[in-house]
Amino acid sequence: MNIILLSLIAGVVGMGIGAILTALFGTKTDRMTSIFLSFAGGVMMSIVFLELIPESVELSNVPITVIGIAAGVAMVFFLNNVVDKISSKKNGEKIHKSFAEFFHSSDVIAKRKSMLRSGMIMLFAIGLHNVPEGLAMGAAGQHDAALGFTIAVLIALHNIPEGMAVAVPLTAGGMSKIKSIVITALVGATTIIGAFIGVLVGGISETAVGISFAIASGAMLYVVLAEILPHAIMMSRNRLPTVFALVGIVVGMLFIAIV
Repeated sequence: MNIILLSLIAGVVGMGIGAILTALFGTKTDRMTSIFLSFAGGVMMSIVFLELIPESVELSNVPITVIGIAAGVAMVFFLNNVVDKISSKKNGEKIHKSFAEFFHSSDVIAKRKSMLRSGMIMLFAIGLHNVPEGLAMGAAGQHDAALGFTIAVLIALHNIPEGMAVAVPLTAGGMSKIKSIVITALVGATTIIGAFIGVLVGGISETAVGISFAIASGAMLYVVLAEILPHAIMMSRNRLPTVFALVGIVVGMLFIAIV
């Protein structure tokens, strides 16, 4: 299957399933969302450490891989700061104080009239997080179809809790369940942007593929370690996130070994 189409399916289906789970179990799903987020973080780390970084080192070298990872971290850090400034409250207080504000969407819950502005900010944030995932899929698929398929499936699993994170504030803000499912699923389509970039860059040379893998690795690690896992811990306030992150790592390892 074409890797561009596969990236689209991985994004839309993963996010859509998350939205459906929210519709079925309601908006008060902090414990379940925390478990899914932790699991997704573990799956993502298995992709990075068992697939992307080793492939990057093999296709380029260690210094280039390190520089690429740093570039990926810096890119997402910078863009997240831009979103933070756009989303800052009038008194200058930053967001990220609660899970409801995880994707810059707290106003959706508090004021239904602010749905459009908050929704646009939320869509931008989710789209930002999906681009490096698409980059990894595109570059991997261009290099090795089997590797691209493996990463696509694991990223689809990772997108489920992200879909829940989007659908919860939308539903709580008064949007119908059907509409929130459709919008959330469409947000997943942003992975195709990264996939296009990955395919284009990946077609240049093996070194370019290695650089793409390294940048995607850095971006993913930042999202997991700086946002997903901290917020999962904040939501559950117990050891469950650690346990399910480890479960996610093991599941990712097993899937990679089988495929």
